Amino acid sequence: MAETTAPHAASVDEAEIAKFNRLAAEWWDPNGKFRPLHQFNPVRLQFIRDLAAAHFEPMARIGFSVLGADASEKNIRTAAAHARDAGLALDYRATTAEALAAEGAAFDVVLNMEVVEHVADLSEFLKACAALVKPDGFMLVATLNRTLKSLALAKIGAEYVLRWLPPGTHDWNRFVTPDELKKDLAAADLKVTRTQGVVFDPLRWEWRLSPDTDVNYMMVAERIRITAA
Repeated sequence: MAETTAPHAASVDEAEIAKFNRLAAEWWDPNGKFRPLHQFNPVRLQFIRDLAAAHFEPMARIGFSVLGADASEKNIRTAAAHARDAGLALDYRATTAEALAAEGAAFDVVLNMEVVEHVADLSEFLKACAALVKPDGFMLVATLNRTLKSLALAKIGAEYVLRWLPPGTHDWNRFVTPDELKKDLAAADLKVTRTQGVVFDPLRWEWRLSPDTDVNYMMVAERIRITAA
């Protein structure tokens, strides 16, 4: 893959990009430092699949044409290599939401997974992402709530006690509450239609959907098509 340079955007936090550049080689190792995120994915992917199927039925086909975007060039190179090794026809670009919006790109579904707690300007980032959502499409944001429970479990517990994630992966002060996220999505002209918690079940050692949004949660926001009276 040719060397590319992600365009600068106001929402990009260079310190966060540098941090995840250092971790890029670990992302796709199911038994590596990010093993918990791999375990986390099945419940979220099922939720996304069911949500998309219900939203867009009848669907002409099961699969989607996918573009993966990241401001970290190293993450993009690693992801593209992983896709090639897995025989997956996916498109990856080192770019930003702002740059894609400026190009006029638009998608039925925009997945914003564990990003909003790492950006420099949350409201501007969400406005750029909202501009990428087609009329009648939706955006799904997955993030961490800023509560004492998340400080204990997602920050101290996950990073320093259980060592599920490399220490320093997250800054608890940058976690986003559902009220904050909902307000910024509304300002970006998206209508929140669902908020879904996700919890870890230590007895079954698996993640599951839950009404509990104190730590991990997902928020679905739709762009409503405006029709003439």
